[in-house]
Amino acid sequence: MAGGHGDVLTMADVAKTVTKLKMYPYFDIANYILMCMMVREDDRPPPSSDGQVLSRRHPLASWVSSMLMCFSSVIIVNLILGEPPITPFTNQRDMITATAVWYAINYSPFDLVYKSCKFFPFHVIIYCMKEIQRAGKVHHGVHFASKVYPDDYVIICIVGVLKGAGYYYMRIFERLVRGTWIPSSNEILQPTLATKACLLASLLFIFDDEGMLDIGHHELYLAVVAIFIVGRLLYLVLHVHNPFALFENIVCTLFFGGLVDAVRRVVASKPTTTSSVSSTASAGAGNKPDGSSMDGGGGQPSSTGGVGSGGQQGTKSKEE
Repeated sequence: MAGGHGDVLTMADVAKTVTKLKMYPYFDIANYILMCMMVREDDRPPPSSDGQVLSRRHPLASWVSSMLMCFSSVIIVNLILGEPPITPFTNQRDMITATAVWYAINYSPFDLVYKSCKFFPFHVIIYCMKEIQRAGKVHHGVHFASKVYPDDYVIICIVGVLKGAGYYYMRIFERLVRGTWIPSSNEILQPTLATKACLLASLLFIFDDEGMLDIGHHELYLAVVAIFIVGRLLYLVLHVHNPFALFENIVCTLFFGGLVDAVRRVVASKPTTTSSVSSTASAGAGNKPDGSSMDGGGGQPSSTGGVGSGGQQGTKSKEE
């Protein structure tokens, strides 16, 4: 009993510690590293550039794109809530830190910083730190939106998703800065795992605020962090891009026309099957007179020309 009670206390302490983690500097730096790497890796040098990357061809465009990605969640949320989108750029500490990370990723000697961050164990650690920061952003976004728009759950979910996965929605705009236009590649058309996980976390935090979950607030926060980290590890290690695929298929089949479309396809295929059977039966019936004429005539000539008439009928059938 005492050991079990101690385990519960330890888990509660861990949950409380995770909830109170400060994002600056380590978790914010992990976010800046991933955003700058995303901009760098998304660049496709044109043939005329002799393979030079964006940071060599257009340093200003590279910096602006990276800053848009680093502060994307605040920019987009401020836009939809009527706040100045330029607010994150007024924080000199964050701007200097993000710029230092951008410079190290793109201009370090022998590309050591970028290659070190791409080293798989370091890459996993950076991504796990990013997921911890993502959970904090979703939590903060849900509670902030709940105060501004109480009981407007759709807006609260939107703010929570944009706070946690805003950089995916910013990509179409930061690509314009780099001279790239891919309108078919946006998060609304093709939601990523981050968007789906942030939506789930936003719903869980809303249910917790409404008292609909029989779990402590700190324990729920720890559970969300664990969900984010496990989902990212599944993606990095096992290449599982969509753990929600089974649930999505069931929901789409039951509520978004999948079942109706399946029934329609089955019904539409039946007349085709019936017509093919009828055609086969007609072909068999058409061949029967030829066989009966030969069998009936026995191959013997008749004064009435029975064999001749049978031959004419066979010729007519072939012409038809």
